[in-house]
Amino acid sequence: MSKSPKTFRPKARVPKGLRDLSAGMVRAELRMLARIREVYERYGFDPLETSAIEYADALGKFLPDEDRPNEGVFSFQDDDEQWLSLRYDLTAPLARYVAENYDGLPKPFRRYQTGSVWRNEKPGPGRFRQFTQFDADTVAAPGVAADAEMCMMGADCLEALGIPRGLYRIRVNNRKVLDGLLETIGLGGDANELARATVLRSIDKFDKLGRKGVELLLGAGRKDESGDFTKGAGLSPSQITAVADYVESGLGEGATTRKLVLENWRKIVGGSATGAEGLDELAEMDALFEAAGYGLDRIEFNSWIVRGLGYYTGPVFESDLLFEVKDEAGNPVRFGSVGSGGRYDGLVERFKGVKVPATGFSIGVSRLQAALELLGKLDIEDVAAPVVVLTLDAARMADYQQMVSELRAAGIRAEMYLGGSGMKAQMKYADKRGAPVAVIEGEDERAKGEITLKDLILGAEMSKEIADNTAWREGQPAQVAVPRARLVEEVKAILARHGLHRG
Repeated sequence: MSKSPKTFRPKARVPKGLRDLSAGMVRAELRMLARIREVYERYGFDPLETSAIEYADALGKFLPDEDRPNEGVFSFQDDDEQWLSLRYDLTAPLARYVAENYDGLPKPFRRYQTGSVWRNEKPGPGRFRQFTQFDADTVAAPGVAADAEMCMMGADCLEALGIPRGLYRIRVNNRKVLDGLLETIGLGGDANELARATVLRSIDKFDKLGRKGVELLLGAGRKDESGDFTKGAGLSPSQITAVADYVESGLGEGATTRKLVLENWRKIVGGSATGAEGLDELAEMDALFEAAGYGLDRIEFNSWIVRGLGYYTGPVFESDLLFEVKDEAGNPVRFGSVGSGGRYDGLVERFKGVKVPATGFSIGVSRLQAALELLGKLDIEDVAAPVVVLTLDAARMADYQQMVSELRAAGIRAEMYLGGSGMKAQMKYADKRGAPVAVIEGEDERAKGEITLKDLILGAEMSKEIADNTAWREGQPAQVAVPRARLVEEVKAILARHGLHRG
């Protein structure tokens, strides 16, 4: 006798770097989004939705020398053999949208958008391959007042989410200042493009590695604790010193204001016309911060803010969480940046051939939510569970449906049991759902024109105090028979007793 073929059963598992969210976490995220949206709306931004899938070349990630354009993005080929990609941020699709609808848009064009984005990269603590971003952007605004507004709005968003001043900082730099630094050490021009990128990546690691670690990356290279070696930029000792001095010239001893930071930077990069222009832009932003009352406890100028994306052309900024928390295993976790942005005056130009100035700010909602959860500041209060109407007689489903409809019409969350089990299993279901009340109408109740209401919250409390089963059965705690016509009124009374209904 031949063996029957083995049935393939896939293993139930979520892919690496992705996650499922329970009802409480989903509601917490929705509340976060509502608070951010309120801030964005207050600043005068309007909502926009763009496609989650874009042509790969529109995202700027198309690699003609590769079989698949997968540098940081998830891509697939359409039936017309064109490459499509899941969006890796909300900015590139915005640039495509603006270019496509440019003539009909008000200018400046101010929009906000929230949605999932996908990164084909290594996940880490609080860093997922699919996550939610919430962006605000201003397109066709050439002045840095728009950049300053983004920084102030970022601070307002974090405080609206319950993060107090002192536990976060909006950190600001300018790519022109960084370009000026590189010019002063002889790394200007197209021939030094790769070296500049290595230097910027090294500067970006200053807060993690400190001066000595960055100096190694600027020189021959650095071996980390695991033994992995990262090749360095190969700079000379004088070049390394100049870069390290710049990085340390931020909020150190004697630099107690943003103006003093700019003075320190001007001594180092002021000889570059590009660097001087960037410093002038930061000085203008500082004046706006001061006028609006945003001091160093909210916004600082920071030398190691670089921003990795190559489309930034001017001011860049990050919103950093300064606190350290412990994960479930008790290991220290520092989340760092949970939002970022900057000026990208060349992104729309890819489509239109003319410069269209733009700036934006993006909150990494998923990463921020993970941080708030570990900090104990995440609003995860669940919505009250629904009242459950038991269905004890299949011939009376219409009657049970009428009860549920009456409760819902009164603004009460309610559901009718839709499984196929008996009363005992239905009560277990109501308990597992966390239902505050179970509504029972069997033959006996129907004959009397009554219903039985079980206060499951009170019952659970009383069960902790009753050890004798006889006393439990005789007392029938938290159970009351009421006229069928008083269903809504009596359920409301039970919910009000537990502070669950205000109707």
